[in-house]
Amino acid sequence: MIIKASATLRNDYSSISNIAKSTGEPIYITKNGEGDGVFMSIDAFEKREQALELRAKILQAEEERLNNATTRSIDEARKELKERAGRI
Repeated sequence: MIIKASATLRNDYSSISNIAKSTGEPIYITKNGEGDGVFMSIDAFEKREQALELRAKILQAEEERLNNATTRSIDEARKELKERAGRI
């Protein structure tokens, strides 16, 4: 875990940005010794957002399965995808 004071972010943004980009990890920013925020590279943020979106879709699918939604086998799904691809 990387922790930096808010003064470091204010006075030396470039080094904080470089650390975030090189490590891919969030940097915890403190103010007066207390946690205040998190800084991360845009790439790390976008990857995190994609992972959260995927997780939400998986949870939704699992809820639907538990509620007896209609499901397909792998073979049925492949067949349906091939049929759809043939129509394009």
